[in-house]
Amino acid sequence: GSRSGALSTVLPNGKDQKVQQENNDLSFLQLLLWKGLIVATGSKSPMVVVLGGSTEPAFHRGDLLFLTNFQKAPIRAGEIVVFKVEGRDIPRVHRVIQVYEKDKGNVKFLTKGDNNEVDDRGTNLSNKEGQNWLEKKDVVGRARGFLPYIGMVTIIMNDYPKFKYVLLAVMGAYVILKRES
Repeated sequence: GSRSGALSTVLPNGKDQKVQQENNDLSFLQLLLWKGLIVATGSKSPMVVVLGGSTEPAFHRGDLLFLTNFQKAPIRAGEIVVFKVEGRDIPRVHRVIQVYEKDKGNVKFLTKGDNNEVDDRGTNLSNKEGQNWLEKKDVVGRARGFLPYIGMVTIIMNDYPKFKYVLLAVMGAYVILKRES
């Protein structure tokens, strides 16, 4: 007999449900890999794209950075950190130029883009009044490696929204034509 609520085994295009299940499995695997990267690196964002030129010559616009953020590792002057501050949606990538350690392990640090003339106190660090120094809670991750210019696709899609729609239309047309063949 027929079971109540049973799923159809045929998709509208006549292909079997196995294709749908393979797509679901792939999405689940991608999510699992991303979550594994988060755990392995200690960073909620294990990879970020450099959006501006303030870190040149170390990193260029479009470089894909690989991050770690192990809480017990001390912040050191000279390392490049990705940080997000209150009132700003997009994280910044800058070099730590000074570390100030108060008693009881309370650490604050100052950053500067290698290509900027002034440190971040002079670049309106955050919208929060009086925030000139960063704390560990502001750090998204520390740069551990990079792939040059891999993130340019992301930048192009953000800078030129029409390109994103053209790309999506081409991909959609490809999927439709592929199904029919």
